[in-house]
Amino acid sequence: MLTFGLLLAALMLLCGIGYLIVGHDYKDPVVPVPQTADPARNPYIAPTGQTMLAAHRLGGGIAPENTLLAFKTCVEVQKLPVDLFEFDVHLTKDGELVLLHDDTFDRTSNAEEAFGKKGVAPRDKTYGELMALNLGEHFKDAGGHTPYRGLRGDEIPADLHVARVEDVFAYFRDRKHYRFVIEIKDGKDAGRRAADRLYAAMERYDMLPRVVVGTFHGEISAYMTKAHPDMLRSAGIREVAGLYFSSLLRLKRAGKRYPFAALQIPTDDYVFQLGTSRLVNYAHAHNVAVQYWTINDPAEVERLQAIGADAVMSDHPEMAGRVLRRNG
Repeated sequence: MLTFGLLLAALMLLCGIGYLIVGHDYKDPVVPVPQTADPARNPYIAPTGQTMLAAHRLGGGIAPENTLLAFKTCVEVQKLPVDLFEFDVHLTKDGELVLLHDDTFDRTSNAEEAFGKKGVAPRDKTYGELMALNLGEHFKDAGGHTPYRGLRGDEIPADLHVARVEDVFAYFRDRKHYRFVIEIKDGKDAGRRAADRLYAAMERYDMLPRVVVGTFHGEISAYMTKAHPDMLRSAGIREVAGLYFSSLLRLKRAGKRYPFAALQIPTDDYVFQLGTSRLVNYAHAHNVAVQYWTINDPAEVERLQAIGADAVMSDHPEMAGRVLRRNG
């Protein structure tokens, strides 16, 4: 019993030490990224103090998320200083790549009414069938109103229909200063087909240097590296963990490059403190950009800018933009 008690106490002590290590905010001095251009530097690494503004789900706090209307609200209506647009894609039944964050259309549209049941996913319907949906059905504006609820058929504006990735690229073809963060939601074979379809669209619209592709599916990250090595991608979960612990231990990679262009991460995940200058410095030293989601608190936007974050993704780009431009 005594031995077991000692082992248990030792284990608890180790766990406590581990928690303190991974949960600590390492406030290392920020290693500045120079203002001068460097062709060898990852273009998604921002000069110190010039953190990029990313509209998360295209700015889902100010317009119906993942719609062409959200793009237009940021670009044409409010003319926000957005640098990056973040959105998510799924494959439809007939192989189109459409914008949607969730696995189903229930939260954002009238899908239950249109199809007579809950839980309809993009893979269940063709793109033509999905055109019956109003993607602004449940959107609430700042006043709590639902301005697009009840629109059906021809009443639905074209920019509130389900959008394809080609629609996005066509809109931004000549707006060349905008860049994109695109997450592939599908896994396994569907995810590989989605990666192929996205790559083809990026080639067709000359978007390869303007997009960083992410996924939570490790097999899709590996597939993109093998099948499309010129497609910029973000780190997978295991890769984030590897870089994180390397930064804690200050491990040297002796000139070896990471196979990803960016970390797209929360500031903290359970006990792990990811929003630190140590992590940002280490990533930059290895030519990896650091982009944080989802940052809707002005103080946190300001803090991340101060530690050298390359981008903050926010549902409220109007707020985040004010903070970044005030301090930049």
